Amino acid sequence: MNLRPITRKIPLGFWYGSLSFFQSMLHNLFLLYHIETFVSVYKIDKTSFWIGETIFLIWNSCNDPLFGWISDKNLLKTADEVPVPNIVQKRLSALAWNGPLYGLSFMTFWFEWAPPAIQFTVCLCLYDGFLTVIDLHHSALLADLAVSAEKRTRLNSFCSVFCALGSLSVFMSYLFWKHNNMFQFKLFCAILAVISMAGFSFVCKILRKYYIKIAKNEIAQNQDFHPVRSCDYGHYSQPVSKTTDSMKSFLHQLIGQKNFIWFALMNLIQVFHCHFNSNFFPLFLDNLVAESISPTAASILLGISFVAPHVNNLYFLSLCRKYGVYKVIQVLFLVKLVLCMIMFSLGPSHVWMLCLFIASNRVFTEGTCKLLNLVISDLVDEDYVIHCRQQAVSALMFGMTAFLSKPGQTFAPLIGTWLLSVQTGHDIFQSGGMDGSIKLDIQKLDIESKQVYKRGCFDILIYVPVACAVLQLIAWSKFTLHGKRLRWIKQVRAGSEHRTV
Repeated sequence: MNLRPITRKIPLGFWYGSLSFFQSMLHNLFLLYHIETFVSVYKIDKTSFWIGETIFLIWNSCNDPLFGWISDKNLLKTADEVPVPNIVQKRLSALAWNGPLYGLSFMTFWFEWAPPAIQFTVCLCLYDGFLTVIDLHHSALLADLAVSAEKRTRLNSFCSVFCALGSLSVFMSYLFWKHNNMFQFKLFCAILAVISMAGFSFVCKILRKYYIKIAKNEIAQNQDFHPVRSCDYGHYSQPVSKTTDSMKSFLHQLIGQKNFIWFALMNLIQVFHCHFNSNFFPLFLDNLVAESISPTAASILLGISFVAPHVNNLYFLSLCRKYGVYKVIQVLFLVKLVLCMIMFSLGPSHVWMLCLFIASNRVFTEGTCKLLNLVISDLVDEDYVIHCRQQAVSALMFGMTAFLSKPGQTFAPLIGTWLLSVQTGHDIFQSGGMDGSIKLDIQKLDIESKQVYKRGCFDILIYVPVACAVLQLIAWSKFTLHGKRLRWIKQVRAGSEHRTV
């Protein structure tokens, strides 16, 4: 198949962003249904659930720096210059292999092939392993393909558009999801998995075959595609060490970067909040507003909450180009806090305001998540400059960031189920055993118990984002990689990459 005419007409950002589509169309279904499937369909017990989540916590945290180290260890150790196109080709090769395997691991959730305790742990670890490889290399490409904030936000814009399209699978899933009859849902997931696997292979083939030519054209136009040059920053020059770096020295350097530490803390809370919203959004929707709105309206609201963050992110990215990423994220934290205060003052009786709050809470939280890769890319630049590296170790930096933030993904369902039990007295595992669903049938409760239960759900819905917003604002106020310092970092890295030896 001759792909040359295709690549001539379609910008590189389109192909880069399309990889987000093949990932998000599966990952959104995983977030929504994997807990419901194991609790309501496979009837996993509480002990097995907690053990599985604990094992997943360890694996989920360790695999990011592990895969980042495997990817970038040669870049970290060598004192020779490595052309950026070679690094990009290596990342695309990893995506081409692991993309289809990611689709296969997604399918392991929906077919019962082992005891629930074993299947739960194996599926989580297997799926997250391939997802981590894809995330690392795709995110690292953002830092490798461009240096300027304008180009990075443009690439991120393509990702937002394709993530929004991928989120449409959430709308469609409601047509097929029935926990007492999984056949149609399994078939739906299988079709999406095949599309995702074929998409990764096709797009990576295009990018791997023609990236070198595109890179040469960009070099001729003095764009960002340049081989990394020697460390010479004029007044800020540092001697280049001839000894090879090790993981130990890299970690020592990383611990000394205060901006990295404060970002990792903020990101830990952000990951927790994002997954808390994804895991418990349907439950809050059913328990707080299901009696007042139709099932169709509820499903549309849920679908919109998955699509809107990506569409809204296009506006956020335009604000980032104008005001900077730091300021936009700070405002989003403040908006989240203010919305919580307003909703708390109104109470749970205002149904449509509650619907708007549930959706907007997820929109603003997910919107913030979509901007964080830009911040990590800036941290890659800072690490490159202050440690006078011969080449940026993008995947390793993304991996170490995830190492400190990924535990939030495991804490979300664990803390969420605990809070639900404390605030409402509802144990989702007992509910799953009796009623076949993690959602409590509130119609069986008397009026007083129903009000107590709803109030408990409402309090959780408010308290969690308030706590997250306050802690994030404190951590974010300590982050200094913005303004003059960020401009200097960009100038130094761009200057080093454009300099001839």
